[in-house]
Amino acid sequence: MAIVNLLQSNALALLATVFVAGLLVGSFLNVVIYRLPVMMQHAWAREADAMSGQAVAERDTFNLITPDSTCPHCGHKIRAWENIPVISYLALGGKCAQCKNRISPRYPLVELITGLLTLAIAWQFGATLQTATLLVFFWSLIALTMIDVDHQLLPDSITLPLVWLGLLLNLGGVFTSLEQAVIGAVAGYLSLWSIYWAFRLLTGKEGMGYGDFKLFAAFGAWFGWAALPLIILLSSLVGAIVGIAMIAILGRDRQIPIPFGPYLCGAALVYIFWGSAITAWYLGSFA
Repeated sequence: MAIVNLLQSNALALLATVFVAGLLVGSFLNVVIYRLPVMMQHAWAREADAMSGQAVAERDTFNLITPDSTCPHCGHKIRAWENIPVISYLALGGKCAQCKNRISPRYPLVELITGLLTLAIAWQFGATLQTATLLVFFWSLIALTMIDVDHQLLPDSITLPLVWLGLLLNLGGVFTSLEQAVIGAVAGYLSLWSIYWAFRLLTGKEGMGYGDFKLFAAFGAWFGWAALPLIILLSSLVGAIVGIAMIAILGRDRQIPIPFGPYLCGAALVYIFWGSAITAWYLGSFA
């Protein structure tokens, strides 16, 4: 209780603590981003072998804990002092301590972004239940964003718990009423599901994946149905701008699908920090 009282009474202690915690969580998120899709691929392979009647191939243990992290180039086991978020990367010059091959800067960037986002949420909401739950929410969104960028995949093991957690929190009205949360979850899923099938019937193509439906349902479960129009508007607007820019400037093949999950996640972030101001501005301009 003494620690809780200190964090509630001392803003500097709270911000320093959550920033360090955010960096550490960002380091773990790097593990989740890389390993969770591999774990899913292994599970699918085992299921395919079992369904085909083949002997299920034995695999070494691979989960979020085992095996230890290693250099992707030489297999060097990452020691504790080499795994300090951001600091170790800078101290080693962005290279493996053994083989000296360059390590992607994405790892410290994920750590830093997670730390800064954690800091921003604590600054905005203080030492409250909302802060604690929003941290879990946005840590999950960071993992989902990067996995979707890499694999065009939004794992059920992250999206579905977010739906249930949002509904449970709003039993006590943490973000909205339970009624609005339930309607939001249903509306979030069915709205994108309807768009998906309308697009598919008209074009014969799939415009988005089922993971997007579940993620949008999670947003409705957390913040209620009234939040959904602004989130989908922001995500569609940014997605369209980025997509057009990638085609026009970078020459990206327009037939290559662009994951929609990162834009949904970014729009949810904007909604949390500036949703009320944007809504007030829009309604004022319209009036």
